[in-house]
Amino acid sequence: MRVLVIGAGPAGARCAVRLAERMPGAEVTLAGAEAALPYDRVALSKLLAGDATIEGLITHPLPMLRSLGIRYRPATPIAALDRAAGEAVTARGERLPYDRLVLATGSTAIRLPFPGAALPGVVLYRDMDDVRAMLRAARSGGRAVVIGGGLLGLEAAVGLAHRGMTVTVVHAVGWPMERQLDPAAGALLTRRLGTRGIRFAMPASTTAIEGEDRARAVLLADGTRIPAELVVMAVGIRPNIALARESGLPTGRAITVDDAMRTADPAVFAIGECAEHAGRCIGLVAPALEQAEVAARAIAGEAAAWAPRADAAALKVSGTAVWSAGDIAAEDAECITLRDEAEERYRRLLLRDGRLIGAVLYGDTADAGFYLDLITTRRSVVGFRSALALGPAFVREAA
Repeated sequence: MRVLVIGAGPAGARCAVRLAERMPGAEVTLAGAEAALPYDRVALSKLLAGDATIEGLITHPLPMLRSLGIRYRPATPIAALDRAAGEAVTARGERLPYDRLVLATGSTAIRLPFPGAALPGVVLYRDMDDVRAMLRAARSGGRAVVIGGGLLGLEAAVGLAHRGMTVTVVHAVGWPMERQLDPAAGALLTRRLGTRGIRFAMPASTTAIEGEDRARAVLLADGTRIPAELVVMAVGIRPNIALARESGLPTGRAITVDDAMRTADPAVFAIGECAEHAGRCIGLVAPALEQAEVAARAIAGEAAAWAPRADAAALKVSGTAVWSAGDIAAEDAECITLRDEAEERYRRLLLRDGRLIGAVLYGDTADAGFYLDLITTRRSVVGFRSALALGPAFVREAA
């Protein structure tokens, strides 16, 4: 069997390895658009901050891929799919045959369409080439503006500040990482990053990037002008589904798949950020790797089904651990809050009908597994509600 995996990110590389392990006689080809070997995209922030090297980010060295029999094709962007012929067409016109195809094309970074967005000096934050561009700009110091206060935006801000740049984060919401943190935890994180020299403009929206030959300043809707030699856009991602859509595969926000990660075409699978399962798309590495495992088992003829878990995000920003799970924005929920200003520790637990439905942890995330289990199992907490914010050890005593 010939299996072609398009996309050499974490999900695509994991799927190719599992296929080679489960199907020793198969011909497994992994095609990546980037020239690099498969690398840890999550660790790009370490490269930017100087805590890792490019070599240190490589997850699948060439000897490893070869030892598994995987044919690796770097710098091989795919331009089209010919599903009737069972072939993928590269940008150079080469036709790659397959019996089974796995689409692991991930997402593309969004470039906002306001004036000046395409000027030199404006970069996105998505892959290794983007980080290289930021590193080149940071060599001469100067001022940087990061548009977007999500995780990627904050990682870019911390890395550039570490490189000696003066950094301002422009974010549309009143606190950073609003999808993972509530306003109180966001305020703690803002204060901590402020000690690293990072400034914030929140809530604020960008209307233009000024400059003739290159970016010189960012103009906000209220008229504020922030000088900048480097502008980083980290405002979100969009599933990369062009190949699937143009080949006639059903798509919504992403490529529609069943529990086995199979598309409407039984020979084609989709995993990771480019896949839509039961109306939902994922944006984290852990579930993408789970989907890669499921697709590999299904292609190998084994029983396999992917079931999403409760949404949970375990992250570290500038050395500070943050974690959230479930519904953290429920307006009708009861809240239990534990806050220690001196230790910069914060917990907010959201309850409905005697059950935990959401949790935000900042600074100390050791009890994350305990809270995630309560959210997932919907176990009643009525008997130990008074000790809930103190963690499992105190809950056991209360029970």
